[in-house]
Amino acid sequence: MTDVLIVGAGPTGLTLACDLARRGIAVRIVDKSPAYPRSSRAKGPNPRSLEVLADLGVVDEVLAAGSAPLPMRKYRDGLPVADTDPYADCAPAPDAPYDRGWLIPQWRLEEILRDRLAAYGVRVELGAEAVALTDTDGDEDGRVGVTFAAGPPVRARYVVGCDGAHSSVRKLLGIAFEGKSDAGLAMVCGDVALTDGVLARDRWHQWFDEDGAVMLCPIPGTPSGWWFQAGPERDREGRPLAPSQEGFRRLLTRHTGIPGGHLTDATLLSMYRVNVRMADRYRAGRVFLAGDAAHVHPIAGGLGMNTGIQDAFNLGWKLAQVLAGRAAPELLDTYEEERLPVAAWTLDITSESLRATLTAIRKPGGGLDSAITPETAGLGVGYRWSSLAAAPDSDAADAFTADSDAADAGPDTGGGPGGPRSGDRAPDAPCLDAATGAPTSLFRTFAGPHLTVLGFGPGSARALRETAAAYGDAGAVRTCRVYGADEVPGDGAAGVIDDRGHARAAYGTGGADTVVVIRPDNHVGIVAPADAVRPVREYLGRLHRADGAVGMVDAVGQG
Repeated sequence: MTDVLIVGAGPTGLTLACDLARRGIAVRIVDKSPAYPRSSRAKGPNPRSLEVLADLGVVDEVLAAGSAPLPMRKYRDGLPVADTDPYADCAPAPDAPYDRGWLIPQWRLEEILRDRLAAYGVRVELGAEAVALTDTDGDEDGRVGVTFAAGPPVRARYVVGCDGAHSSVRKLLGIAFEGKSDAGLAMVCGDVALTDGVLARDRWHQWFDEDGAVMLCPIPGTPSGWWFQAGPERDREGRPLAPSQEGFRRLLTRHTGIPGGHLTDATLLSMYRVNVRMADRYRAGRVFLAGDAAHVHPIAGGLGMNTGIQDAFNLGWKLAQVLAGRAAPELLDTYEEERLPVAAWTLDITSESLRATLTAIRKPGGGLDSAITPETAGLGVGYRWSSLAAAPDSDAADAFTADSDAADAGPDTGGGPGGPRSGDRAPDAPCLDAATGAPTSLFRTFAGPHLTVLGFGPGSARALRETAAAYGDAGAVRTCRVYGADEVPGDGAAGVIDDRGHARAAYGTGGADTVVVIRPDNHVGIVAPADAVRPVREYLGRLHRADGAVGMVDAVGQG
């Protein structure tokens, strides 16, 4: 029996499958390719996606298989004119453990996610092209039918199309993919091998000239592999020519001066054209869209794969809560409510990044670093306008932006000065384990398929006890007392010690007794005074039903 069928086994589909499988959901994931899909475009996760991968338990493998972003060497007329390191002044912060993205081939990231999925007993089913959908609102048993070009059909309680920009699922649903294409902006891409020693592998080399460009970035984990991107060759009418190994050699010689014979192999060849499009809705009955199936945009800033990963992380826990009977089906409405405005913002920010890059490369020393901004880290993306925010503000959706200027657009949900509001990404903080004294962090407390309730100050202890009693089924809701450096936990006390005050600073509690609910996707649910039990109970009740929840309010009073 299949609870969720995922169509498409790229990073978005695999992230969703891993998240559902670890929650005990019966998930299947299929892909129309006869072999595991391989792509060369995405160069790796940004800081927010690294946090997602850490929660899924694979970030150590990702970091080991990849490398930190490289300094960029820019050339003009074949000569180096500038070296730029966009991350030279960056450093991990207490509330954000990853200060930069990570270079890793998309195919290698997919291997890591497939291995994690296999550990849950789930494997990608290849050669399964979806050609029809029936009962998208669910039949009498609440199931959607999916027919494939070959093989038996499948019925599942929910279906998620993660099958890319040309999504069959989206087309079968008849969902519009509005936007525009720029036929004049194109790029050829591929993985190439170069003769050893031709270029230093400690730089991302970028040649920009009046008549074209070539970019070569070393592929981590390979002895001689490089990501190759270039302006395409064109025919007499100015139409881009299809990528080929010989074409890559000609482009290499023309723009870099390196003899084309040093390019010894070229694979995963593709043509990239700038498209700025998004679906007008993310859901049709029991069928959802995620990743490139829902939105495509310029690659400037590297937000394509990352936005898909974060779509999956938003949807996974909601599907699981509904399938387990812990939340009402209406919870699934918040997926589109939260992620569609993020996609619209992403289209805007990547279009601006592309414009900035095209302007920068007209001058010697300009390069791809112009597309790297604080927004591309993904750490500022939140959902203050959402109905899951404790005091939703519908006007905030239209005003959404991830920068600090828009930080006040969301509702005031009780956080202290400088602290996160409902819907914001939950910050990290280094702490000590209260029982052992060993170093730990809030993110380690959040990691896993559960909600987390943090309690700051002695006054939060009772609320945490009542929460644990009401929601203590198999750890689906976990409580964590955050002790101050001046507090002395009892022997064997559970929780963390905020020995340097980073947690209090990150959550803006100002020393007040406070309760904070953290959603399973590591966004803040509600921030409330420790004695305001009723709003906390009501908020938890929306995300996780519990028979004992009424008793918690009765025991504490109106709060």
